[in-house]
Amino acid sequence: MNNLTINQILGADLRVSELSPVIKPGNSSFVAADPSLLTPDESPDGLWHIFFHTTFGVRHAVSKDGINFEKSEKFFGRAMRPDINRIGGRYYLFYERTRPIIFNGLNVLNLAKWKSEIYVSESEDLKQWSEPKPVITHTREYEESERGISISNPFYLCDNGISRLYYSCGLTYVEDCGFCEPTYISYAESKRADGDYVSAESPVIKPDPESIYTNICSGCLKVYKLKDGYLGIQNGIYRQDGKSKSAIMALSSRDGLNFRFEKILIEPDGNENSWMGQYVYASHLVKHGNELRLYFNARNKSDMLRGRECIGFASAEIR
Repeated sequence: MNNLTINQILGADLRVSELSPVIKPGNSSFVAADPSLLTPDESPDGLWHIFFHTTFGVRHAVSKDGINFEKSEKFFGRAMRPDINRIGGRYYLFYERTRPIIFNGLNVLNLAKWKSEIYVSESEDLKQWSEPKPVITHTREYEESERGISISNPFYLCDNGISRLYYSCGLTYVEDCGFCEPTYISYAESKRADGDYVSAESPVIKPDPESIYTNICSGCLKVYKLKDGYLGIQNGIYRQDGKSKSAIMALSSRDGLNFRFEKILIEPDGNENSWMGQYVYASHLVKHGNELRLYFNARNKSDMLRGRECIGFASAEIR
């Protein structure tokens, strides 16, 4: 996408496909979330590959068209929020590694502290993977809250030979959901893709009580280097009409660190019987031919037991 301009993407008429959702939760999980994809030109077999997480870990599925995915396979347990990348002919999967699932459940009940870090595993063929190892661990005070330590939502960008991982951190309890969402967005940099990352001294995005779209907490951020700057795609968590919500918005930046709000890309539709009734969450923007696709997950309602999260996409033609 580095041959596109910010205005090309901002001007694209992204519309949620009627074929959405393309992945629904199953296998006793309430969620299918946080999609990260390889397009056919990036994959070793000319297929679409999607990585996402459920209640029980990260899963992997393939497709000929990026719409009809074969049955997914479990990839890693104790894993959430994957980010797949092809770097120098190898594949790197960054993800949030959590404590065992029993501790996650106790954290929801506020009976145990949350703890998560960013790990990476490598592969040459998307079949055989290296032993995962930590790449971002807890080093900054802002990563910790009264509910524990959260380092999550990794997103990799190589900028002028420097590897940068954007990540979410901190925990803000969202009352009507009954669970926490990320408070801040920060980044860490290294001269290597697979380690030696040093986190920034302070976050790049914080919650803003005056903002319509981030007045509860910051959610997550994906950053793309374009011809004339950087595009950020963020889903903030906000309160509106007495309910918590999430929308996907576009940001612009000259340096990839200081961002300006540009426009809303996708909002919840307000219908709790719809798959995207109350929240639209983490996304991944990909380009295939002359088509842009923004894959994202959405949640129908806040209720922790009745709410379901699915993955769908919006698309637009690039001109």
